[in-house]
Amino acid sequence: MSVPARPLAAALADGPVVLDGGLSNQLAAQGCDLSDPLWSARLLADDPGQIEAAHTACLRAGAQVLITASYQATFEGFARRGLGRAETAELLRRSVRLARRAVERSAAERDTAGEVHVAASVGPYGAMLADGSEYRGRYGLGVRALERFHRPRIEALAEAGPDALALETVPDTDEAEALLAAAEGTGLPVWLSYTVSGAATRAGQPLAEAFRVAAGRGQVVAVGVNCCDPRDADDAVPLAARVTGKPVVVYPNSGETWDAAARDWRGPGTYDPARAPVWRDSGARLIGGCCRVGPERIAEVARSLAGRATGATGP
Repeated sequence: MSVPARPLAAALADGPVVLDGGLSNQLAAQGCDLSDPLWSARLLADDPGQIEAAHTACLRAGAQVLITASYQATFEGFARRGLGRAETAELLRRSVRLARRAVERSAAERDTAGEVHVAASVGPYGAMLADGSEYRGRYGLGVRALERFHRPRIEALAEAGPDALALETVPDTDEAEALLAAAEGTGLPVWLSYTVSGAATRAGQPLAEAFRVAAGRGQVVAVGVNCCDPRDADDAVPLAARVTGKPVVVYPNSGETWDAAARDWRGPGTYDPARAPVWRDSGARLIGGCCRVGPERIAEVARSLAGRATGATGP
């Protein structure tokens, strides 16, 4: 058994912490079929060993925070597969246990295994729709309706005892308000991370306004952006730090563009691990990658933050 990790807030106070990369990217590299409305969450029921293996690959690359495979796991989504609420709640809890097991089994390989945190992913309402809606937001639901949607899955994830909740890929401030309200009773630290386009949320709200939602909330230990173009992170990181006074979380995509209709990625990759120290110096403390950023790039991020060259791709 590894030594329990310090509270995430304490780790962030000491300096940058390396997030993992895009879980789906590693699962695809392992040969998993993700062409399903449940995306990677399908494997919680069908092949959980693949999820644990993907977590292990990220640990070996130097990740200090594992994000669970619960981004697209919802009661509504699994109900379409015929699973009841008790079964779905167990799958949500399983997502946390799989990450914990990867940490425990990797402990012998890593002197810092006790410093690995597990963050339970809480994806947006649009992820459940599986139609790219998380990149638009403004679903036609109010804050209270979104809070009612998120609360049961957040409670199920919290029961498994993660170190934090990752309220991630949030497209607008209404959903941010709903997620924060739903997480209030858990007692867990959270980070709030928007998906953005340029200087606005995907729904078009100014980022300063969006980040302000997290200001003054003690439960929020970091605020920032993910699932966005890496170039958008350059301006978003210092803005989040300035508006909230909190540590910043940043984990962009590879820079390619997701075509929701074709369900494929377009364009060149622009993710550069050498930007990690720049983000750190602008206030980022949780730094990693999202879609199409695999363990090789995370290993480079870890080396870059440690001040070593990033030419090699091994951990």
